[in-house]
Amino acid sequence: MKQLVDLFINPQITADKIISFIKTTVQNAGFSRVVVGLSGGLDSAVSCFLAAKALGRENVFVGLFPYGELNREGLDDARLTIDKLSIPPKNVVFVDIKPLVDPLLTDHKMDNLRKGNMMVRMRMILLYDLSKKFNALVLGTENKSEYLLGYYTRFGDEASDIEPIRHLYKAQVKQLAKHLGVPDKIINKNPTAGMWQGQTDERELGFSYEEADKILYLYTDLKESREEIIKEGFKREVVEKVIRRLKANKFKHELPYTI
Repeated sequence: MKQLVDLFINPQITADKIISFIKTTVQNAGFSRVVVGLSGGLDSAVSCFLAAKALGRENVFVGLFPYGELNREGLDDARLTIDKLSIPPKNVVFVDIKPLVDPLLTDHKMDNLRKGNMMVRMRMILLYDLSKKFNALVLGTENKSEYLLGYYTRFGDEASDIEPIRHLYKAQVKQLAKHLGVPDKIINKNPTAGMWQGQTDERELGFSYEEADKILYLYTDLKESREEIIKEGFKREVVEKVIRRLKANKFKHELPYTI
């Protein structure tokens, strides 16, 4: 199928382009440093690798913000990135956000999603405080799949000063990660926002990134109709679910509304 080929990138050219973008953008803004929240996931690792190549590891500051014992594997994987890049210990800030978040959870009927959004927004508060402390820009970690699907928390993981990989689908980020030398454990793990025990992106979304990437590419990049996409061999149920989520979250890209 043509959609399998169309998502392939030249990782060397892509990396060089992003590295140049980061270097130029940060310098033009009057800065020399960035700060990034490392979750242990693929996207934040790739963003961190690219920033280290663009600015030098001494100019990359890292925030590690676990919520108690939740998703400790993510914390361990974040340290893999730090070790691989040899980021100086003085550039790494660790804060357990549980004591900061728990006093805000006053609504006993609050569901996991609302609690998770509290955690994500608290991390962004800390990141922007670090950006002020270290005179750095906040480096975003959002990919194109998440952006189109609206799979992010507004004023949380969506907030940033520079987004180096937002133009890349998840499958393309994975290709780039292999080229950059991101640890295999991070590349091969199931994506999770770590918002509650057992949470994974694909379980929450109801479809895989592999399916979503191809459908989104055909629908948004090639402007194919849902019926044309189904004829390509995709299940109608999955196509409908992806497009429905795409349309339902389109408003996130248009906020705030103004006259």
